[in-house]
This record gives sequence, C-alpha cells and structure tokens, in this order.
Amino acid sequence: EALRGRFHLYGSWILETVDAGEMAPGRANCLLSKVAQPLRSCSRPFSSSAFYRQAMANEVFIVSATRTPIGSFQGALASIPAPRLGAAVIRSAVEKAGIQGSQVGEVYMGNVLQAGSGQAPARQATLFADLPKTIPCTTVNKVCASGMKSIMLASQGLKCGSQDIMVAGGMESMSNVPYYLPKGRTGLGYGDQKMVDGIVFDGLTDVYNQFHMGCCAENTSKVHGIGREEQDAFAIESYKRSAAATEGQIFKDEITPVTVSPGRGKPDIVVAEDEEFRKVKFEKIASLRPVFQQKDGTVTAANASTLNDGAAAVVLMSDSAVSSTGAKPLAKIRGFADAAMEPIDFPIAPSAAVPLALKNAGVSAADIDLWEINEAFSVVVLANVKLLGVPAEKVNVNGGAVSLGHPIGMSGARLVVHLAHQLKKGQLGCASICNGGGGASAIVIEGV
Repeated sequence: EALRGRFHLYGSWILETVDAGEMAPGRANCLLSKVAQPLRSCSRPFSSSAFYRQAMANEVFIVSATRTPIGSFQGALASIPAPRLGAAVIRSAVEKAGIQGSQVGEVYMGNVLQAGSGQAPARQATLFADLPKTIPCTTVNKVCASGMKSIMLASQGLKCGSQDIMVAGGMESMSNVPYYLPKGRTGLGYGDQKMVDGIVFDGLTDVYNQFHMGCCAENTSKVHGIGREEQDAFAIESYKRSAAATEGQIFKDEITPVTVSPGRGKPDIVVAEDEEFRKVKFEKIASLRPVFQQKDGTVTAANASTLNDGAAAVVLMSDSAVSSTGAKPLAKIRGFADAAMEPIDFPIAPSAAVPLALKNAGVSAADIDLWEINEAFSVVVLANVKLLGVPAEKVNVNGGAVSLGHPIGMSGARLVVHLAHQLKKGQLGCASICNGGGGASAIVIEGV
C-alpha cells in the first residue's frame, strides 16, 4: 500500500508536468513504467487500477484503413507477390491519412506463407511503397490472425509512447506459394520423390494432430451439433450478403484498386472489385461431397473459405499525433486480447478471446453494434455465435471469408478495415479471428 501511495503521488506530479508542457508524453510513460515495476509483484495487481490505465495508456486511433480487392486463387492478382500487394495498401493508407511517409515511425505487416517471397516481407512492402529506408519493419506470423495481431502490436507501441504514428496490416499471395522438395538439400537418393504443397504444410495443417484444419472444423461440427444444412445455409447467406454489399458500393471506400500488367504489350488491367463471390453456383452447393471426412462429413468446398490473394493496412496514431497532424480518424481502438486452447478446438477460440477483449475495452457484448467473426469455415461463425450468445443478424452483415475469400495473412486486418468504415460515430464493433494451433485474436473499436 505504501508503494501504491508513492506511485499515485509521483504519477500525479508527472501528469501535471506533462500538462504544463514541461515533459514529453513519451518520457512520462517511460518514467511511470519504471516506477510501477515494483507493483507488478503485489498480491493485488496494480495494473487493474483506473489511475494506472489512465496514466500509462495513450489513446490509439485508426486514421485510415484500406485493402486490395481479394483475388481468387490463380486469379486476377496472381501475378503480384505478397510484398507488392502490401506495398499497394501501405502507400494508399499513408495517402488517405494525409501524412508524409517520413512521419511513419514503424511498420508491422502480417504474412504467413513467406517461402519464396524474399527476405523480410514487411520491409519489402514498406520500401516498395516508397516510404523512407529509415523506418523499422517487422513481419508478423500468427497464422490467420497475423494481420489483426500486427494491428494489436502496433497499438501497444502507440499506447506506451514508443511511437506516435504506425502502419499495420497483413498480406498474402497464396497463388505464389511454392512447392517444397523435402531432402532436396541433403540428397534425394533413388526413385520418385514427393513435392509438398507449401500452402497446406505451413498454412493449413494442424501440426499436433497431423491433419488438415478442416478436420478441426469437422470436430467442432460434431461437438457442437452444427450440421451440413446449417453450414450450407450460412454459406449461401454469406455469398448473398457479399454480392449485395458489392452492388450497394459498401466496399468502395475501403478498397484500393490494384493495377496488373499482363505484359507482352497488353494493356494494364485495373482490379477494383473482389473476385471470389461471383464464382458461386448455388444449385450445386447441396450436392457437393465433404472434403475432410467422407462418411457423415459436413465441411465442403462451398461452406469453407477459399484460397486467395490480397492485403490490408491501417494507419494508427496516438491521440497527440492526431492533434498535431489534424487527422480525422475513422475509429478508436478500445481494447484487444488473445486467447488459446487445445489446437483441435481452434475454430471456437474466438469465444475465449472476445470476452477478454470486451473486458479490456470496458464494454459488454450487449454494447456491440457490429460483429466480425472470420469465416474460416461456416461452422466457425455458427459455433462462436452460439457460444458467445450474440445476435446472428449483427454478425458479418456484409459477408465474410466464405464468399469474399481468405488470404490468411491479410484476413485479420481486413476485418478491422471493414469495421472502421462501417461504424458510425459512437458505435462499437468487435472483430475476432481464429488461428491454427488453437489461438484467436479479438479487437474492439469505436466509430468516431
């Protein structure tokens, strides 16, 4: 208690010094952190103190948010590597924020399937976007949650005062992932050899059970009693919502068109619309065979997400940077959290991450106006809606990964980008995404 009293007095003095303009906010945060260190071992954690949260945390705002159209596997964006897709959205996000590249302090970009992309994909994306070479860059791999985790990590940097302006997001070109040749370096020996698909091996396989992520989805279907018809109905609705949103220009403000050069003297092609949702054939959905479990299986190519290409990025600013730049934010980050459970249960991990994010944001599920839960499989959303008890009509109102596509390093950032554009002033949105290995990330933002 004596330590608490001393911290309160010293903290009050620091805040008064900052208000008087005699100390920089970043320096104040560093001092407060050092003084608070002995309190971390107290039996009653001081980190829950309202005063501590106020003293230690800057507010973080999403000033701009954009994404590429989502390309189909071997489709419209297949000729563009992930770092180049990332560069397109970084450049656009900075322009939309109304700042110079030199004002960006650091860049985090998620990218899962990095084989064949070259060194440091986030660094490539940053330099290809013509940002200064002095900007530090970090590539984040948390499987499907990579893009969202990048935003969360950048937010932490801004909250503690280590940076004032950051870019964060995610990128993936599943069309460009190579095949691997195991033992190719050490000697193949005699006879035919097997090539391994990098997408499946590094992106879609449960390492601990040695089966495809779709088998985890089948397990969730069985455990939670979610049948084939329910999953197919969800998928059909996802496609319809994505089509309606596209026709209604809902995605227009969030999409940065991408120019593709076919080469050989052919004119450039501008890709400005998501590609995947137009490929659905509703009449065939009910007759498709299960992919991962032939007998009594429920997961099909139609009610699961697809392989895709795309990138998304946001510009994040501290409250002081918003004031100094005159930026007009889209949203404020209220809270976020990660959670984890048994690897086979990764489809329902959002049900653990969301309550933590809501608690950190100081809100309840009833306060949320719009929900985004990544549609890795239809059963993922159905199970988490059931477990969280949230109203289905507020979830993925403009479709999701089943119909739009799932470039795995991008998707978490795409959810945040979409919410940032859809929330009206004062409305709250919560986005969550599961990731292989049993994890999930969740974030709560408020429209401003």
